[in-house]
Amino acid sequence: MNLNFKEAIHYQKKKPLNQVIFIIGVSGVGKSTVGQLLSDELSIPYFDGDDFHSEENIAKMSSGQPLNDEDREGWLIAINKFASKKLAHNSFIIACSALKQKYREILQSGMERNVNWVHLFGSFDQIFERINSRSDHFMSSELLQSQFDILEDPINALQINVNLTPEEIVQTIKSEMGIKSQFGLFGLGVMGKSLCRNLSRNGFKISMFNRHVEGVEENIAQDFKAGHPELSHAVPFDDIAAFVDSLQRPRKIMLMVNAGNTVDLVIENLLPHLSKNDILIDGGNSNYVKTNERVEYLKTKNIHFIGAGVSGGENGALTGPSIMPSGSKEGYKNIESFLGAVAAKDQNNLPCCTYIGPEGSGHFVKMVHNGIEYVEMQLLAEIGSILAAQGQNQNEIANTLESWKDTTNSYLLEITINIFRKKEGEDWLLKKILDKAGNKGTGNWTTIASAQLGVPSTLIAAALFARYTSFNKEERIVHSENFSKTKKIITDIDLDEIRDAYQFARIINHYQGFKLLDAASISFSWDLNLSEIARIWTNGCIIKSTLMEELVPVLSNTNNILINQHFRALINQYKPAIKIVVAQSIANEIAVPCLSESVQFFNGITRANSSANIIQAQRDYFGAHTYKRIDDDSGKNYHTNWN
Repeated sequence: MNLNFKEAIHYQKKKPLNQVIFIIGVSGVGKSTVGQLLSDELSIPYFDGDDFHSEENIAKMSSGQPLNDEDREGWLIAINKFASKKLAHNSFIIACSALKQKYREILQSGMERNVNWVHLFGSFDQIFERINSRSDHFMSSELLQSQFDILEDPINALQINVNLTPEEIVQTIKSEMGIKSQFGLFGLGVMGKSLCRNLSRNGFKISMFNRHVEGVEENIAQDFKAGHPELSHAVPFDDIAAFVDSLQRPRKIMLMVNAGNTVDLVIENLLPHLSKNDILIDGGNSNYVKTNERVEYLKTKNIHFIGAGVSGGENGALTGPSIMPSGSKEGYKNIESFLGAVAAKDQNNLPCCTYIGPEGSGHFVKMVHNGIEYVEMQLLAEIGSILAAQGQNQNEIANTLESWKDTTNSYLLEITINIFRKKEGEDWLLKKILDKAGNKGTGNWTTIASAQLGVPSTLIAAALFARYTSFNKEERIVHSENFSKTKKIITDIDLDEIRDAYQFARIINHYQGFKLLDAASISFSWDLNLSEIARIWTNGCIIKSTLMEELVPVLSNTNNILINQHFRALINQYKPAIKIVVAQSIANEIAVPCLSESVQFFNGITRANSSANIIQAQRDYFGAHTYKRIDDDSGKNYHTNWN
């Protein structure tokens, strides 16, 4: 906490991450006086926004006419262009009225992470008296009311009452902005630590908190800082009050704690120390229903809550994850530059981070991401089993998968290749890993949500239940002894057919995942942008792949990828292979639940007349549930006395 404002500015120059301090407010609050004093105090340049007005604007105001939005737009753009160029060389101060939010958005466009706002405010009578005491200024006191009329109170600014003297205001700015951190991380587990390092590497001054538990968790934040040079300007804490007080207002705090009750406990511990318009971000794998509740609860406390799904694991959090934030849109605007800076970048160098929608939609999208991930992992496991049954050893399986990268690459394919090649001593490490797959609940939640929304996400359910089946290791051992298995080398499937079957199942998996997102969007009125979701999944996350890149333009035109001409052609191309691979696997007693379910689902979804008429007849027979007739399009319900 010994870093003063001048040292902070010097550090930012070195990074480089220069800062512009916009001093805003209606005419007459003393912006120019404060700006000049602050400039002298910090030894950084000061500029008056009024100097950027066009001659037409000055003439209009001098004649007693207020400026409209069209008049101001060119003025604001001129200031923005000047500031953007100036930031390459120095930090500086600009005094500018910036009364509306859209004005401030123009001013900070392209340099959001570099901008600090100071809002000077006072009563109308107080400011009116000040203006009348000034001479030689084109803004007359008669125009003051027009400024108060359009003033939109900025939520992301340091608010200072002009009852203070200019000198006191300058000291307040130094105190609040000089030594205080821009962003706080609460919880230093694996992901929390990686995000801290990522933020610091991007030039942000952060505060880090981890709880103190005597004899269990002591000096976690302090020791973490000491171990990483990039955290030299980060501030460590194990006291909540001091941690919160170390942050610039509105405070921005990201919670990286275990999902569930822990999140609620942390929120309650933080609340006594928070102020109006502070922002809490839950970066864990929380259930979207709980996020909905937290958004509404914290609204009553005037706190903005963001539920942000974060994918990429430990390394992704460090080098650039995919981030899926939702909740308070107003709050998101104040953290967008932070999340965008640390997120992975897509092929157009845009952040793999976007505002998903209201409530817990971000955590819902992350949940579906994880459901798709379950299937992608299971499919590769099934492919590995088939290749092993063909007699390939671990290295040969890796080589086969390696040969697929040109046509079907993905992050999971790449890591699976490395897994198959990994040795411990003279033997393959994979052979020593217990075959009991764990899960943290998101696959379960996705399956439940699918059932509640009436969406057949059958592959996600199959992948989830495959994990549950694997967990019954002891029972599987018993059954393997009681029921004989065919043990022979499969020679009836070639490698191209296996690859094509894998691709078929992956397309069906992604079809089901995005259909689930679309159903949730409609049911919950979230207005999800499926193409944008696919875009932020093209890098940084566990399910990034060349297939995902192909889906971005497709989903901008349809929510059903199976009606797209390109994917229809691929499905028809791969369909013969999936039938052969699944049939041969079943014939040779190889468990392939996701490969099998992909073709079963496809057979069902592409059948114009299903067997469900029998089920409706059965329901009517035993329960008088009625049925509709294909020869009556009125929608009338029928019941038959089947006896």
